[in-house]
This record gives sequence, structure tokens and C-alpha cells, in this order.
Amino acid sequence: MVEASTRLRRISWRSLVGKSPRSVAGQVFVLQVALVVLLVASAVLALMLQSQRGTRAEAERRSLAVAQTFAHSPGVLDALRAPEPSKVLQPLTETGRAAAGVDFIVVMDTRGIRYTHPLPDRIGHRFVGTIGPPLAGRTHIESVHGPLGQEVQATVPIRNDGGRVIALVSAGMKVKNVTSLVERQIPIILIGGAAALGVATGVTALVSRRLRRQTRSLAPDEMRRMYEHHEAVLHSVREGVLIVDDGGRLLLVNDEARRLLDLPPDAEGKLVTRLPGLEPDMVELLASGREASDEVHLAGARLLAVNQRPTDRDGGPKGTVVTLRDSTELQALSGRAETARERLELLYDAGLSIGTTLDVTRTADELARVVIPRFADFVSVDLADGVLHGEEPSATATGMRRVAMRGIQDDSPLYEKGRLIDFLPSTPQARGYDTGHLELVTDLSDEPDWHAQDPKRAAAIVDYGIHSLIAAPIQARGAVLGMVNFWRSKERGPFDEEELSLAEELVARAAVSIDNARRYAREHALAVTLQRSLLPRALPEQNALEIGYRYLPAQSGVSGDWFDVIPLPGSRVALVVGDVVGHGLHAAATMGRLRTAVHNFSTLDVPPDELLSHLDDLAGRIDQDEPCTDAAAAVVGATCLYAIYDPVTRRCTMARAGHLAPALVAPDGSVTFPDLPPGPPLGLGGMPFRTAEFELAEGTQIVLYTDGLIEDRRRDLDVGMELLRQALAGHPDRPPEQSCQAVLDALLPSRPKDDVALLIARTHALPPGRVADWDVPPDPAAVAGIRLAAAGKLEEWGLTELGFSMELVLSELVTNAIRHGCEPIHVRLIHDRALICEVSDGTSTSPHLRYAATTEEGGRGLFLVSQMTERWGTRYSPQGKVIWAELPLPESGTPC
Repeated sequence: MVEASTRLRRISWRSLVGKSPRSVAGQVFVLQVALVVLLVASAVLALMLQSQRGTRAEAERRSLAVAQTFAHSPGVLDALRAPEPSKVLQPLTETGRAAAGVDFIVVMDTRGIRYTHPLPDRIGHRFVGTIGPPLAGRTHIESVHGPLGQEVQATVPIRNDGGRVIALVSAGMKVKNVTSLVERQIPIILIGGAAALGVATGVTALVSRRLRRQTRSLAPDEMRRMYEHHEAVLHSVREGVLIVDDGGRLLLVNDEARRLLDLPPDAEGKLVTRLPGLEPDMVELLASGREASDEVHLAGARLLAVNQRPTDRDGGPKGTVVTLRDSTELQALSGRAETARERLELLYDAGLSIGTTLDVTRTADELARVVIPRFADFVSVDLADGVLHGEEPSATATGMRRVAMRGIQDDSPLYEKGRLIDFLPSTPQARGYDTGHLELVTDLSDEPDWHAQDPKRAAAIVDYGIHSLIAAPIQARGAVLGMVNFWRSKERGPFDEEELSLAEELVARAAVSIDNARRYAREHALAVTLQRSLLPRALPEQNALEIGYRYLPAQSGVSGDWFDVIPLPGSRVALVVGDVVGHGLHAAATMGRLRTAVHNFSTLDVPPDELLSHLDDLAGRIDQDEPCTDAAAAVVGATCLYAIYDPVTRRCTMARAGHLAPALVAPDGSVTFPDLPPGPPLGLGGMPFRTAEFELAEGTQIVLYTDGLIEDRRRDLDVGMELLRQALAGHPDRPPEQSCQAVLDALLPSRPKDDVALLIARTHALPPGRVADWDVPPDPAAVAGIRLAAAGKLEEWGLTELGFSMELVLSELVTNAIRHGCEPIHVRLIHDRALICEVSDGTSTSPHLRYAATTEEGGRGLFLVSQMTERWGTRYSPQGKVIWAELPLPESGTPC
């Protein structure tokens, strides 16, 4: 007992060293020491007073003193609260019994069941004696026959701090063992007091250690300040805090939570399911105890962001802590931010989607497509009808063409696409068109000016559910081009003032693109009109070739590609294809000048190489005399291929200036690219051109084309040539028109990026029976024989009506050749679409038409020839010259 007490004192002393007397542990320790000292002193005094009494009285007093002393010993209450009180109290009672000189000290519960006894087998049995008075709080002394024999025992109550009897302690002695020697009892009482003091010291040390661990060595004043700060923070934060136990009972609620949930003052301690005013989903969340992160719940008119976490993660009591945050304003701000983000995203998409092409109608449709359904439910775009043709818009909202119409449904009663509309001056569209400002109609059912346009249709629109309108004028460069109508139906609320700026921005982005498209359409139309006016409108009538052609303007604008078919004297036909380098009006105008020059040069009936030389000089002068300041439109040259086909001889002469070689499709369907000598492009000068001559079988197809047909940056030139070969081969009997379409389908995309000119001509041969020729000796007497031979041929051809005229023409031309020319002299008659008379000789001197004076005998022959024939002229050859004249055939003499 002494050793245990010493150990406890050593531990307690180390634990209590440095403790302030004001600490809780120090105060408890001082009280326990004072109590033990008081009890020991009382016991000693009682022994001394009892020493004068008898044996029985001594035994009663000693038993009572020991019982009372033990009942009030420090640590007894803690031992009784222990899970197994007998293990703690049995050693103490035995030690105290031996030290106090009593025979037993028994501690029991209020039912009389022993916790301690000198005989261990008696522990747990009922106490032998009276426990009624002690349970009532009184001391009871009695003599009983107990387990040890005849005993004097005193039973006293053990009270807790509240004064309630929680146990009983009984001490007693056998009467025969009572001694009156106080000296033998005092040391025992002192030792018991020391033991009690040691136990109290140990308990105090344990309590002190636990308090230090729980309070983290904070002093009482520090804990008080921390508690005050905790209370201040808990009730002043702008976030609601609740603590709910595992049974769903509200343990704590701060002021903010009470305000947000509108809780009554007595809410703490109530079940959350019985709290008034809470929404069902909020009650379900608080009672469930599940974790929640920023869940939004409704609390009256507020939107609360709720977080809920369990409290037993770190060994704490089961329950949940809930935090509430008012997100009503945040949700509204977030909604405005989201709306702004969506509008910016819509404007960004509009910038990417609107104006992808220079097409007015497509640009309007792109505007309608991008805003459905993100801004409006239906969109209609009305443009002034002149804008579609590149013209300036009208001054009023009349003659408006609906060019785009889109919506979330296709059965709306709005005006259909393509309709021409005349808006009344009172309508929102007309007002916006006149003022250039947006017109907002929040309720169409209450807008009489809008109903006046078409009352029946307006009623149908309202019945359909369309209820709100923004009419936005399309303005660009100070002019109003049309109107955009944004409509909303019952699916969404009406337009408001804030949305006007968004509508204005959307329309402004489209307006620039529409105006650019309008200007482009005007310029493109002018250029295309110019270019088409410079190209042949119809092919001339001739029998030498069966012609098919295609011309496709470039997607990006006009260019300088052209082709031509030019009838020549002697039933011959010239084929021309060319390409002016560059794009735009300048290239088209240059092409027109070159084409006109080709026509003019062809009247001279010069060979192809000579014609290209003249054309080369002209192209060089064009570039020098008319420099273009726009580098993109500058003309740096042109290419051309010129071919002449003679159906009488079936020979074709060709020359090219920087142009691609033609393709020849033989009557058997094979395709060849003839070895035509190359020449420099027109306008470069310095190099001569060369002519190649080919004899073509009847039915051969001559294919002339520009580089736009076969050149493509996605493929090599050889690949394009091979594709052309494949498109032409194997179809010798296919008409040229069908061959043209087949070539375009095989080689071109739907929208070519360069001009394409394609000319396919199938050759025909003039039957030998329609050609007559004679050699003429240089004798004036031979003229009569030629006239007779010609008259006979005309009679054979059924052209006797032309006999007189032809004889007169032959006489004059042959006479001039004999008189002014030299050998060889040759005459040829050709029966084609006209009766052609050709007289050739070996000189290059050309006769000239003149008016003879009245006194002159000669000089009237060519004048008579010009009057009798449809046309006449001279062409030169390496052997000399040919003078020709054409007489129109009578109706019955026209060959098929």
C-alpha cells in the first residue's frame, strides 16, 4: 500500500509540477489534499474520544469512523464509476481494513450487493445487515451475526457531487478484536489517509493529462477566450451552420442558418423532420445524413448551396455538420454571365458563318441559320428586289423580296420565301426601313399597325403562337438594303430592350457581307455581260464543220478565255481559242480587243502563223499603252490557237501562241495530240510562229480548249490530259454537243475556279461533184471557153438562174488575170452554201475597186463584180493570189 501510494505520488508530482494553482487540476488536487487531511484528523480525534468508552462503543466508533473515512476518500467515486469497481476497491478496502484495525470494510451498491469483502467468495452476494437508513442518507450502526461471527458494523452512504446516494460502505469489527489502545490505530489511519491521498493524486494526474490533451494545454482564461471567439465567429459568419446528430435531431444552429431557413428560436433540440417551414427536399437531405457538395435547394424565395459532411471521420460523435450559403444573387449573376457568354458565342459563330460567299441570297440564309434557335424561333430576311441584281436599294419598303426564311418548324404562316412584299408605311418593317432604327414589338396581338398589313395572315400568325418581333434594318454604307425580322413563339418569352443590341450587332455583321455580295454581283454581272457580249452569240452557218462548244465563267470572276468560229472564203472555216492572262474587267476587255483583231486579220485571209504575228504585235501594244495599276489584274500576255479547215482538200493548218495543243479524235475513236510547233504567248514578241498542216479524215473531231479545263493544283497537267483523252476516246459517233458535256463532267468540279472554253468540231468533206476547176491559158480567146464550161457546170448543179451573173463575173476575173497576171491561171467553182468562183494566177498584184469616169473606157469590171456578187476579195498564197467572189444561191439550190 505504501509503495503504491509512493508511486502515485511520484507520478502525480511530476504531472503537477509547473501547474498553476488556478488550473483545474491544481484546484482539484488542493481540495483532495484538504479533504484527506481533514478526514484523517477527524479519525484520530474520534479515536481519542472513543478511547474512554467501552469495548462495544469503541467498536461502533471505530467501525463508523472507518466507514465514513472510506466513504469520503478521494477516488472512491471514480472507482465506483469504473467498469469493474471491485478490481479497484477490493485492494483499497483490504489495505484500509488492515491499517484501520477493523475486521472488514465492505463497499456495496444501493441494492446491497457487495463490491468488496475480506472473503473474496462473498463479493457479489447481498450484504448482511440493514441498508434502509443508509439509503435514506443516515448512518446506521448495528450488531449482526455475519460471515465473520458476531460483528459490530457501521454502514454509511456514499454520495456523489450532487448529494445523491450512489453506494454504501460498511466497516465493522468483531467485538472480541476491539482494543482500546489508540496508539495502535492512529498509524493505521494515517497510512490510510496517505493511501487515499496517493490515489487522489494519481487520479488528479490522469485527469490533468487528459485535460491537457483535450484542451491542448490551454489555461482556463485561454479556453474562455477561445470559446468566446468561437461563439462570435459561429454567429457572425455569413454562412449558415447546423449540426445534426445521427438521430436527426438539431443540436446547433447559428444565426445565419436560422435566418436562411427561417427557423424558430427553440429549433435546437428538435427533430429536423418537425421543424416548420423547411422544404421537403431540404428535410430529406438533413435527415438522410448523406454527403452533399454544393447542392442547390429551395428555401422559400432563396436558392441555397448546401454542403453536408459527417462528423465522425476523426473519431467524433456520429452526426453531420451542414453549411448553407445563399446563392440567389450568385445564381442571378451567373445567369447574366451565362447569357452574356452565349451572346458572345453567338456573335463569334455569326462572324464565322455569315459571309462565306459573295452571294446575296446565301449570305441572308446564313444569317437566318445561325440565329435559329439560339436567339429567335423564326427569322425572315427581306431585301429590296434591286439588291438581288446588284442595284441600289429603293427609298421605301416596297418591292421587298423574301430571300430567306427559317424557323424551328416548317409550317409557320409567315410569308414564304421568294414572295415580293410591299410593306405598308405604318408597319414596323416600313418604319425601321425609313428610320434605319430597330423596331421592337413585344406583343404582336396588340399591334394594330402590324395587323394592317395583312389582317387575315396576322391573325393566323398570332394563333400559331408567334408573339414577339424585332424588325432590324440591314444598313451598309449609309443605305438600307432590306429588313431582318426576328420572331419568337410561345416556346420562349418576348424580346426585350437588352436584346435589341444583340440583334443590331448580328444584322450589322450580315449587312456588310450582303452589301459586298451586292457590289460583287453588280460588278460580276457587268463583267459577265461584257464578256458574253464579246463572245459569239451564235455560231455562223457553214457546212465544213459540225460545232459544239461550252463556255464556263470562273467562280472568282470573269477572265479572258474566248473562242470563235469564222467562215472564210472557199468554204473554209477558221477555229480560234484563246486565253488572256489575268482576271477581271481588264482581262475581259483585252480578250474582246484580241477577238476583234482576229476577226479583222482573218478578213485578210492570211495563214495562221502570220495572223498570230499580227496578234502578237497588238497584244504587246495593249500592255504598253494601257498599263494596269492593279497588279492582280495586270495583263502580262495571252495565248491563242488558230486553225483553218478546208472541206475541199480536208486539210487543216494550225499555229499556236503559248497555247495547249489540240486533241484530234479519229473516226475510229482513237485520240491523239498532234505535234504542233509551240510558240511564245502573245505580247512577248521576238519569236516567230510556225504552222503545221494535217490532212484529216472526214468525221475527225478537232478539240480546242483552254487551260482551265485540264489544269488543277490538285493534279498534274499530264493527269488532266489523260482524263481528257479518256473522256473523248471510244465515242466517234457522239455529237460534239454531247462530247462537250461529257468532257466537262469528267474533268471539272461543280464550280470551276478558272474560265473554261471548249470547242469541238467534227469535220465534213465537200463532195468532189460540187467542185469544178479548169486551167486557163494566157490567151484572151480562152475566156469564151471558160464561160461555156462554167455554164454547163451550173446547169448540172441546177443553178442555171445564176448563169448570166456567173458568166459576167468569170469573164471579168479571168480577163484581168490574163491581162495583168501571169501563169499559171486557174479557175475553180465551188457549190456550197453559196456559189463560189475563184480565179488564181502567179502574181501578187491585187486589183482595186474604183469608180471610172464617164469618159474612161475601162475600170468598171470590178465594180460590176461587186454589184453582181454577195461579197468578193483577194487572198494570197505562196504561188500568187486568188480573187474570189460569192453569189447567193436561189432557194431551191441551197445544198443540204
